[in-house]
Amino acid sequence: MGTRWSVRLVVFAPGRLAEIGAGVQGVLDAVVAEMSTWEGSSDISRFNRAAVGAWQAMPPGFLTVLSAALRIAEESGGTFDPTIGAIVDAWGFGAAGAVASVPDMETTETLRLAAGWRRVECDTLLQRARRTDTLALDFSGIAKGFGADRVAAWLKSRGFRHFLVEVGGELVGEGVKPDGQPWWVDIEMPPVAALPPLRLALHGLSAATSGDYRRWFEADGERFAHTIDPRSGRPTEGVASVTVLHAECMYADAYATAITVLGAEDGLRFANSLGLAAHIVSRDGSETMSLAFTAMLD
Repeated sequence: MGTRWSVRLVVFAPGRLAEIGAGVQGVLDAVVAEMSTWEGSSDISRFNRAAVGAWQAMPPGFLTVLSAALRIAEESGGTFDPTIGAIVDAWGFGAAGAVASVPDMETTETLRLAAGWRRVECDTLLQRARRTDTLALDFSGIAKGFGADRVAAWLKSRGFRHFLVEVGGELVGEGVKPDGQPWWVDIEMPPVAALPPLRLALHGLSAATSGDYRRWFEADGERFAHTIDPRSGRPTEGVASVTVLHAECMYADAYATAITVLGAEDGLRFANSLGLAAHIVSRDGSETMSLAFTAMLD
Protein backbone atom coordinates (compact mmCIF):
# COMPACT_ATOMS: atom_id res chain seq x y z
CA MET A 1 0.00 0.00 0.00
CA GLY A 2 3.02 2.28 -0.03
CA THR A 3 2.70 3.05 3.66
CA ARG A 4 3.54 1.80 7.16
CA TRP A 5 1.60 0.03 9.87
CA SER A 6 1.88 -0.13 13.64
CA VAL A 7 0.12 -1.97 16.45
CA ARG A 8 0.14 -1.13 20.14
CA LEU A 9 -1.37 -3.81 22.35
CA VAL A 10 -1.64 -5.11 25.86
CA VAL A 11 0.21 -8.43 25.89
CA PHE A 12 1.15 -10.62 28.82
CA ALA A 13 3.59 -12.79 26.86
CA PRO A 14 6.32 -10.51 25.40
CA GLY A 15 7.92 -13.52 23.75
CA ARG A 16 5.03 -13.58 21.28
CA LEU A 17 5.81 -10.19 19.74
CA ALA A 18 7.68 -11.62 16.74
CA GLU A 19 4.82 -14.04 16.10
CA ILE A 20 2.27 -11.23 16.34
CA GLY A 21 4.25 -8.98 14.03
CA ALA A 22 4.57 -11.72 11.42
CA GLY A 23 0.86 -12.42 11.69
CA VAL A 24 -0.12 -8.78 11.19
CA GLN A 25 2.22 -8.49 8.21
CA GLY A 26 0.67 -11.61 6.73
CA VAL A 27 -2.82 -10.14 7.05
CA LEU A 28 -1.76 -6.96 5.26
CA ASP A 29 0.18 -8.86 2.60
CA ALA A 30 -3.05 -10.69 1.79
CA VAL A 31 -4.90 -7.37 1.40
CA VAL A 32 -2.15 -6.10 -0.92
CA ALA A 33 -2.34 -9.31 -2.97
CA GLU A 34 -6.03 -8.68 -3.53
CA MET A 35 -6.30 -4.89 -3.81
CA SER A 36 -3.03 -3.18 -4.78
CA THR A 37 -2.88 -1.71 -8.26
CA TRP A 38 0.88 -1.45 -7.74
CA GLU A 39 1.09 -5.25 -7.89
CA GLY A 40 0.63 -6.61 -11.39
CA SER A 41 -0.35 -10.03 -10.06
CA SER A 42 -2.98 -8.73 -7.62
CA ASP A 43 -6.65 -9.58 -7.98
CA ILE A 44 -7.58 -5.98 -8.72
CA SER A 45 -4.94 -5.78 -11.48
CA ARG A 46 -6.25 -9.04 -12.93
CA PHE A 47 -9.79 -7.63 -12.85
CA ASN A 48 -8.69 -4.44 -14.61
CA ARG A 49 -7.03 -6.47 -17.40
CA ALA A 50 -9.97 -8.82 -17.94
CA ALA A 51 -12.18 -8.60 -21.00
CA VAL A 52 -15.07 -6.18 -20.64
CA GLY A 53 -18.24 -8.07 -19.77
CA ALA A 54 -16.45 -11.23 -18.59
CA TRP A 55 -17.23 -12.47 -15.08
CA GLN A 56 -14.14 -12.93 -12.91
CA ALA A 57 -13.94 -15.18 -9.86
CA MET A 58 -12.76 -12.96 -6.98
CA PRO A 59 -11.77 -13.66 -3.35
CA PRO A 60 -14.17 -12.84 -0.48
CA GLY A 61 -12.15 -9.88 0.85
CA PHE A 62 -12.08 -8.22 -2.56
CA LEU A 63 -15.83 -8.65 -2.94
CA THR A 64 -16.45 -7.29 0.57
CA VAL A 65 -14.61 -4.10 -0.32
CA LEU A 66 -16.16 -3.82 -3.78
CA SER A 67 -19.66 -4.32 -2.39
CA ALA A 68 -19.10 -1.66 0.30
CA ALA A 69 -17.57 0.72 -2.24
CA LEU A 70 -20.57 0.39 -4.58
CA ARG A 71 -22.95 0.95 -1.68
CA ILE A 72 -21.17 4.15 -0.65
CA ALA A 73 -21.01 5.26 -4.27
CA GLU A 74 -24.79 5.02 -4.44
CA GLU A 75 -25.29 6.77 -1.08
CA SER A 76 -22.97 9.61 -2.04
CA GLY A 77 -24.30 10.14 -5.55
CA GLY A 78 -21.05 8.87 -7.02
CA THR A 79 -18.75 11.26 -5.18
CA PHE A 80 -17.04 8.16 -3.88
CA ASP A 81 -16.41 5.98 -6.92
CA PRO A 82 -14.04 2.97 -7.02
CA THR A 83 -14.00 2.93 -10.84
CA ILE A 84 -11.83 6.00 -11.51
CA GLY A 85 -8.47 4.18 -11.58
CA ALA A 86 -7.67 5.36 -15.10
CA ILE A 87 -8.34 8.99 -14.14
CA VAL A 88 -6.16 8.66 -11.04
CA ASP A 89 -3.36 7.32 -13.26
CA ALA A 90 -3.83 10.16 -15.76
CA TRP A 91 -3.20 12.67 -12.96
CA GLY A 92 -0.08 10.83 -11.82
CA PHE A 93 -1.41 9.55 -8.50
CA GLY A 94 -1.71 5.88 -9.42
CA ALA A 95 0.58 2.94 -10.09
CA ALA A 96 1.59 4.36 -13.46
CA GLY A 97 3.64 7.02 -11.64
CA ALA A 98 3.97 10.79 -11.84
CA VAL A 99 3.07 12.64 -15.03
CA ALA A 100 5.07 15.37 -16.74
CA SER A 101 2.06 17.64 -17.26
CA VAL A 102 -1.58 18.08 -16.36
CA PRO A 103 -3.83 15.86 -18.52
CA ASP A 104 -5.84 17.75 -21.11
CA MET A 105 -9.60 18.18 -20.81
CA GLU A 106 -10.34 15.76 -23.65
CA THR A 107 -8.38 12.95 -21.98
CA THR A 108 -10.00 13.37 -18.58
CA GLU A 109 -13.47 13.67 -20.12
CA THR A 110 -13.00 10.46 -22.15
CA LEU A 111 -11.84 8.58 -19.06
CA ARG A 112 -14.60 10.07 -16.92
CA LEU A 113 -17.30 8.98 -19.35
CA ALA A 114 -15.93 5.42 -19.43
CA ALA A 115 -15.92 5.21 -15.60
CA GLY A 116 -18.92 5.02 -13.31
CA TRP A 117 -19.81 2.70 -10.45
CA ARG A 118 -22.96 1.50 -12.20
CA ARG A 119 -20.73 -0.17 -14.79
CA VAL A 120 -19.45 -2.72 -12.27
CA GLU A 121 -21.44 -5.73 -11.12
CA CYS A 122 -20.64 -7.53 -7.87
CA ASP A 123 -22.11 -11.00 -7.26
CA THR A 124 -21.20 -11.95 -3.69
CA LEU A 125 -23.31 -15.13 -3.83
CA LEU A 126 -21.33 -16.64 -6.72
CA GLN A 127 -18.10 -14.86 -5.65
CA ARG A 128 -17.56 -13.00 -8.90
CA ALA A 129 -17.52 -9.52 -10.44
CA ARG A 130 -17.32 -7.90 -13.84
CA ARG A 131 -17.06 -4.52 -15.54
CA THR A 132 -19.22 -3.46 -18.46
CA ASP A 133 -16.90 -0.74 -19.81
CA THR A 134 -13.17 -0.06 -20.08
CA LEU A 135 -12.86 1.34 -16.57
CA ALA A 136 -10.27 0.47 -13.91
CA LEU A 137 -10.99 -0.19 -10.26
CA ASP A 138 -8.98 1.66 -7.62
CA PHE A 139 -9.49 0.89 -3.93
CA SER A 140 -7.05 3.49 -2.60
CA GLY A 141 -9.90 5.31 -0.84
CA ILE A 142 -11.07 2.26 1.12
CA ALA A 143 -8.43 -0.51 1.20
CA LYS A 144 -6.30 0.91 4.01
CA GLY A 145 -9.34 1.10 6.25
CA PHE A 146 -10.25 -2.46 5.32
CA GLY A 147 -6.69 -3.54 6.11
CA ALA A 148 -6.90 -1.96 9.56
CA ASP A 149 -10.20 -3.78 10.17
CA ARG A 150 -8.64 -7.06 9.08
CA VAL A 151 -5.70 -6.63 11.44
CA ALA A 152 -8.10 -5.86 14.31
CA ALA A 153 -10.14 -8.97 13.50
CA TRP A 154 -6.97 -11.09 13.40
CA LEU A 155 -5.85 -9.79 16.81
CA LYS A 156 -9.26 -10.55 18.29
CA SER A 157 -9.12 -14.08 16.85
CA ARG A 158 -5.82 -14.55 18.75
CA GLY A 159 -7.38 -13.50 22.04
CA PHE A 160 -6.25 -9.86 22.20
CA ARG A 161 -8.85 -7.41 23.46
CA HIS A 162 -6.87 -4.20 24.03
CA PHE A 163 -5.01 -2.67 21.08
CA LEU A 164 -4.58 0.27 18.71
CA VAL A 165 -4.04 -0.51 15.02
CA GLU A 166 -2.74 2.07 12.55
CA VAL A 167 -2.39 1.51 8.80
CA GLY A 168 -1.26 4.57 6.87
CA GLY A 169 -3.03 6.93 9.26
CA GLU A 170 -6.27 4.93 9.49
CA LEU A 171 -6.93 3.80 13.07
CA VAL A 172 -8.83 1.14 14.97
CA GLY A 173 -8.95 1.21 18.78
CA GLU A 174 -10.25 -1.62 20.93
CA GLY A 175 -10.39 -1.95 24.71
CA VAL A 176 -8.20 0.24 26.92
CA LYS A 177 -4.58 0.76 27.92
CA PRO A 178 -3.19 -0.93 31.07
CA ASP A 179 -3.91 2.22 33.10
CA GLY A 180 -7.59 2.05 32.15
CA GLN A 181 -7.38 5.01 29.77
CA PRO A 182 -8.77 4.70 26.24
CA TRP A 183 -6.45 4.82 23.26
CA TRP A 184 -5.98 8.57 22.83
CA VAL A 185 -4.77 9.64 19.38
CA ASP A 186 -3.99 13.05 17.93
CA ILE A 187 -5.09 13.72 14.33
CA GLU A 188 -2.88 16.41 12.85
CA MET A 189 -4.57 19.40 11.28
CA PRO A 190 -3.65 20.56 7.75
CA PRO A 191 -1.06 23.35 7.45
CA VAL A 192 -3.73 25.84 6.29
CA ALA A 193 -5.52 25.67 9.65
CA ALA A 194 -4.28 27.27 12.87
CA LEU A 195 -5.97 24.53 14.85
CA PRO A 196 -4.65 22.20 17.55
CA PRO A 197 -4.49 18.46 16.78
CA LEU A 198 -7.82 16.68 16.97
CA ARG A 199 -7.63 14.45 20.06
CA LEU A 200 -9.82 11.35 19.91
CA ALA A 201 -10.48 8.48 22.30
CA LEU A 202 -10.77 5.28 20.30
CA HIS A 203 -12.63 2.65 22.31
CA GLY A 204 -14.36 0.23 19.96
CA LEU A 205 -14.11 2.92 17.30
CA SER A 206 -12.25 3.66 14.07
CA ALA A 207 -11.00 6.92 12.59
CA ALA A 208 -9.93 7.73 9.04
CA THR A 209 -8.68 11.00 7.58
CA SER A 210 -8.66 12.23 3.99
CA GLY A 211 -6.42 15.24 3.38
CA ASP A 212 -5.13 17.26 0.44
CA TYR A 213 -1.78 18.08 2.09
CA ARG A 214 -0.02 14.69 1.84
CA ARG A 215 0.06 13.97 -1.90
CA TRP A 216 -0.08 16.82 -4.38
CA PHE A 217 1.90 18.56 -7.10
CA GLU A 218 2.13 22.00 -8.65
CA ALA A 219 1.94 22.78 -12.36
CA ASP A 220 1.47 26.07 -14.20
CA GLY A 221 1.06 27.87 -10.90
CA GLU A 222 -1.76 25.59 -9.69
CA ARG A 223 -1.86 23.04 -6.91
CA PHE A 224 -3.42 19.63 -7.57
CA ALA A 225 -4.23 17.23 -4.71
CA HIS A 226 -4.58 13.47 -5.03
CA THR A 227 -8.31 13.11 -4.34
CA ILE A 228 -10.20 13.09 -7.64
CA ASP A 229 -13.76 14.30 -8.07
CA PRO A 230 -15.46 11.61 -10.22
CA ARG A 231 -17.97 14.18 -11.45
CA SER A 232 -15.33 16.34 -13.15
CA GLY A 233 -12.36 14.03 -13.51
CA ARG A 234 -10.23 16.64 -11.77
CA PRO A 235 -8.66 16.97 -8.29
CA THR A 236 -10.90 18.31 -5.54
CA GLU A 237 -10.72 21.87 -4.24
CA GLY A 238 -11.99 23.58 -1.12
CA VAL A 239 -11.55 20.94 1.58
CA ALA A 240 -8.18 20.44 3.29
CA SER A 241 -9.05 17.46 5.49
CA VAL A 242 -11.93 15.29 6.65
CA THR A 243 -11.85 12.90 9.62
CA VAL A 244 -14.67 10.39 10.05
CA LEU A 245 -15.34 8.17 13.06
CA HIS A 246 -17.14 4.88 12.47
CA ALA A 247 -17.44 1.40 13.92
CA GLU A 248 -15.65 0.03 10.82
CA CYS A 249 -12.52 1.67 9.46
CA MET A 250 -13.33 0.61 5.90
CA TYR A 251 -16.45 2.78 5.99
CA ALA A 252 -14.71 5.66 7.78
CA ASP A 253 -12.06 5.63 5.06
CA ALA A 254 -14.52 5.75 2.16
CA TYR A 255 -16.91 8.24 3.76
CA ALA A 256 -14.00 10.62 4.44
CA THR A 257 -13.19 10.57 0.72
CA ALA A 258 -16.83 11.13 -0.27
CA ILE A 259 -17.15 14.14 2.06
CA THR A 260 -13.88 15.59 0.75
CA VAL A 261 -15.26 15.45 -2.79
CA LEU A 262 -18.65 16.88 -1.80
CA GLY A 263 -17.08 19.89 -0.11
CA ALA A 264 -17.69 21.37 3.32
CA GLU A 265 -21.32 22.42 2.89
CA ASP A 266 -22.68 19.44 0.94
CA GLY A 267 -20.37 17.09 2.82
CA LEU A 268 -21.82 18.26 6.13
CA ARG A 269 -25.36 17.66 4.89
CA PHE A 270 -24.34 14.20 3.68
CA ALA A 271 -22.72 13.32 7.01
CA ASN A 272 -25.77 14.50 8.95
CA SER A 273 -28.15 12.57 6.68
CA LEU A 274 -26.33 9.32 7.53
CA GLY A 275 -25.56 10.16 11.16
CA LEU A 276 -21.82 10.15 10.46
CA ALA A 277 -19.38 11.68 12.94
CA ALA A 278 -17.31 13.95 10.68
CA HIS A 279 -14.84 16.79 11.24
CA ILE A 280 -14.16 18.98 8.18
CA VAL A 281 -11.41 21.56 7.69
CA SER A 282 -11.69 23.86 4.67
CA ARG A 283 -8.83 25.36 2.69
CA ASP A 284 -9.59 28.73 4.32
CA GLY A 285 -8.74 27.19 7.71
CA SER A 286 -12.29 27.00 9.05
CA GLU A 287 -13.63 23.85 10.69
CA THR A 288 -17.07 22.26 10.60
CA MET A 289 -18.45 19.35 12.63
CA SER A 290 -21.40 17.10 11.96
CA LEU A 291 -24.12 16.66 14.56
CA ALA A 292 -22.87 13.18 15.48
CA PHE A 293 -19.32 14.44 15.92
CA THR A 294 -20.48 17.37 18.05
CA ALA A 295 -22.46 14.98 20.25
CA MET A 296 -19.26 13.04 20.95
CA LEU A 297 -17.71 16.17 22.43
CA ASP A 298 -20.26 16.27 25.24
